Amino acid sequence: MFADRAKIIIRSGKGGDGHVSFRREKFVPDGGPDGGDGGRGGDVIFEVDKGLTTLIAFRHHRKFSATDGEAGRKKRQHGSDGKDLVLKVPEGTVVKLAQTGEVIADMSGDNMRQVILKGGRGGNGNMHYATSTMQAPTYAQPGQDARELEVQLELKVIADVGLIGYPNVGKSTLLSMISNATPKIANYHFTTLEPNLGVVDLGDEQGFVVADIPGLIEGASEGAGLGHEFLRHIERCKILVHVVDAASVEGRDPVEDIYKIDQELANYDVSLENKPQIIAANKVDAVQPDEDGNDPIERIRAEFEPKGVKIYEISAATGQGLKELLYAVYALLQTIPKDVTVFEQEYFPEEHIPGNNLPYQVWKDPKDPHMFHVEGPKVEKMLGYPNLDSAKGFQFFQNFLKDSGILKDLEKLGVEDGDTVKLYELQFDYYR
Repeated sequence: MFADRAKIIIRSGKGGDGHVSFRREKFVPDGGPDGGDGGRGGDVIFEVDKGLTTLIAFRHHRKFSATDGEAGRKKRQHGSDGKDLVLKVPEGTVVKLAQTGEVIADMSGDNMRQVILKGGRGGNGNMHYATSTMQAPTYAQPGQDARELEVQLELKVIADVGLIGYPNVGKSTLLSMISNATPKIANYHFTTLEPNLGVVDLGDEQGFVVADIPGLIEGASEGAGLGHEFLRHIERCKILVHVVDAASVEGRDPVEDIYKIDQELANYDVSLENKPQIIAANKVDAVQPDEDGNDPIERIRAEFEPKGVKIYEISAATGQGLKELLYAVYALLQTIPKDVTVFEQEYFPEEHIPGNNLPYQVWKDPKDPHMFHVEGPKVEKMLGYPNLDSAKGFQFFQNFLKDSGILKDLEKLGVEDGDTVKLYELQFDYYR
C-alpha cells in the first residue's frame, strides 16, 4: 500500500544542566565559582528530499529524538550541544498536530526546511551567579526540558492536473498514453492503489505534471472504498480532468457518475468543487447510440457545456483526441497562478510551553529602586523558547508577561517607565 500517512512522536533534546563547582588552585583556598553552562538540546527539523516519493521511512519507526545537551563542567567549560535531528520527507508533506489536525508545517513551495521543535536551552553554571554579597553561589540553572509532540504526516502530491473518476474508466491507460508514467493496468476495479504521477511533454518546454487519483466512488468522502486515502491528493491540483466511460461499458451512466464524484469532492472539501474542470469522455471508439437513438456524447455535452465545462472526446486505448485534450489542459493552466497551494500554519509549538502552572517570584532590588527581578521555575521554562529577535517571538514574550500575571505583580511593586526588569540573564526596560 502507498505510504502517504504516518503518525510519529518527535522529541527535541533537553538542555544540559549548569554546573556547580569552585576553583581549586594551590595557595588559593577559596577560589571563585567556575561551573560551566549546559549545552543546548538538539532541534527537530523537517527537510524536503526531492528524491523521496513516499513516507515509507516512517511506517515502522514511531519515535524520533534529537540528542540532549551535555551538562556544564568545571573550569567554566561549556557542555556540548545536542545533535539536531533532521527528518527527510517528500515534497508536499504536511505536518499536523495528531490530536487536533492543526497544521504545524507544510513542506511545499519555498518551505524546504523548518525547525518544528526547538531543543531546550542549556542552564547557566554557578559562575553566572556570583555577586558582591554572594561570592560562593551553590546554585546552577537546570537545562530546559525536552519537548515532545505526536504529529501526523500526510503526503499531498503536487501535480498540476488530477485525473478523477470512477474505477475502470481508463484513467491509468490515459496517464500511460500521455506521459512517461507506467502505471499497473488491468480490467478490474482498484487496480490502482496509489497516486501515479507523470510528466506530459508538449515540446518547446511546454508541459505539466499529471496525477492519476484512484479510489473515488460514491461515499468516498465518508471513507468508502479508498476515498479518504486519496482525496487529500486532489487538494493541490490546479485543474481536474474528469474521466468518464462515455460508452457505458459497465452499464454506468456517465452523467450521473460526474455528479456523484463532484458531490464527493464537495463533501470532502467545498473548495474542491470549485476547481476548474475538463471532462474527458473516454472510450469513444466503443460508443453506440442509446436505445432511443441518442448520442451519449451529445447528452454529456448538453448537460455540462452550458455550465462552462468543456467536453473532449477521447479514446485512451487508440490515442484519438488526446492531442486536443492535452493542449486544452495546458492552455487552461496558463490562466491559473503557478504558485503551489501551501497550507497555512495553525499550531505553533513554541507558544505552548510546558510548566505554565509553575511558580515565580517578583521583587524589587534592595540596592536599586529602579531594578526589579523575576525568577522561578515558570520563568526558566519560558526563557529560550521564543526568538526575541523576531516580531512574533517578542509579541509572544509580551503576552507571556501579561498572561502569567507578572506585569500585574510588577505594577503592584511600583514599577515605572524606564525601570529595568531582569529575568535571570535577560533584562529589558519597562514601558507601558
